[in-house]
Amino acid sequence: MENNRRDFLKKGASLAALSVAGVNTTLPHSETSTSRRFSRNNDFLKDAGMQLCLAYFWGIEERKAALARQMNVLGAVGGINPRMAGSALAGQTDVKPWDFKAIVAVKEAWEKVGLTLKVIEGPPALGTQTKLGLADRDEEIDNFITLMKNLSRAGIDTICYNWMPVINWARTALDRPSRGGALVSAFDIEAVKDQEKITEFGELTHAAMWKNLEYFLKAVVPEAEKAGMKLALHPDDPPIDSIRGIPRIMTSPEAFRRLLDLYPSPSNGITFCQGSFASMGDKGQEVDIPATIEYFGKRNAIHFVHFRDVRGYKDHFEETFHDDGKTDMYQAMQAYYNVGFRGPLRPDHVPTMAGDSNEHAGYSTIGTLFAIGYIRGLMEGVVKSKA
Repeated sequence: MENNRRDFLKKGASLAALSVAGVNTTLPHSETSTSRRFSRNNDFLKDAGMQLCLAYFWGIEERKAALARQMNVLGAVGGINPRMAGSALAGQTDVKPWDFKAIVAVKEAWEKVGLTLKVIEGPPALGTQTKLGLADRDEEIDNFITLMKNLSRAGIDTICYNWMPVINWARTALDRPSRGGALVSAFDIEAVKDQEKITEFGELTHAAMWKNLEYFLKAVVPEAEKAGMKLALHPDDPPIDSIRGIPRIMTSPEAFRRLLDLYPSPSNGITFCQGSFASMGDKGQEVDIPATIEYFGKRNAIHFVHFRDVRGYKDHFEETFHDDGKTDMYQAMQAYYNVGFRGPLRPDHVPTMAGDSNEHAGYSTIGTLFAIGYIRGLMEGVVKSKA
């Protein structure tokens, strides 16, 4: 082994000397054509032309931001909250998060740490009033429209939102042991099916939820078109019929087809959360992820991607490492590339690995590093396969 290593070093030194002396050490054309076509400095080919991002839901985390710069993952996904960004506006109670100066302050705070705010996930002006069609929904919608216009002025064009009122993202375990003792989140319907119904909003129906969504789309999509904004609706997670009496409607690919047909527009689109789509359906009725990406991608409806995977089905599932779930992740990445998706993509819900905190389950820093390496490898593989 030591002799082989010495021989390798000698050959390397010889090639270097020849190069300095002006001797051509280039390999034959047939061996270099792919490497020349795949240049790491080529902006289009890098990350398959997609915009690789990380999520920051608890403010600007200095270590995570530093690691992101070192990995050259320079897109940030998060909310608009001046306190999170450490802005001087944080103490000004009259400043709303949809105000232009609040948005600019947050955007500039990201720029100071070398990152670019790409996607607003969890918009501050969309809540229960709108989703349940309550008395103050028009005020919420007006604030949402103001948010869109001001984001556009600031150069941010994508909003990831959801249609899950009262109960948002839900899991029944946040520390289930997975591969090698890593911790993952999981959902089992038995743990919630006997929980008391939430009755303070009266009797809620799926039909009413669809009606409220249509009302919202008709109000905001025309304004989104004018502002050049992309609205990316996230699936319900978990994708089950209801939780504690609160209906959930974005639970299947068919629901997203209906969403697009409610108001056809380049601004009305999807956050393609792979884990959510993969957990839809039952055993024997699984969602074909690459085919679903192809369908919505050909409709130019995928505005944002959460790249993750699960094991199981809608009533019983757990999150996994990116290389340990049920989806062919290479085929999924190939589908995004083939349909021309070049938008923002981030890893989501990674396992908490040894030495890291499970305080923010699903967003382990070490798990995120593993995810980025895996995703970037898939991206490079897809591009090289087309070379």
